[in-house]
Amino acid sequence: MTEATTTRGTIESVLPRALYRVRLDDGGEVTASLSATARQVTVKLLPGDGVMVEISAYDPTRGRIQERLT
Repeated sequence: MTEATTTRGTIESVLPRALYRVRLDDGGEVTASLSATARQVTVKLLPGDGVMVEISAYDPTRGRIQERLT
């Protein structure tokens, strides 16, 4: 089973359907959604916010936002 990688990033823009464009610290860019735990806590994200993103092992252009960094 392949493992997803976790990395830091910054919200670039808010997209329709609860998606976010995230610029990763290594220079890449992914389209990410909120994880279930972040959605339960009602995390509000704005462009410029730092986040931890879990990148899919199957599609490196997709990710899941795990937490908002302060």
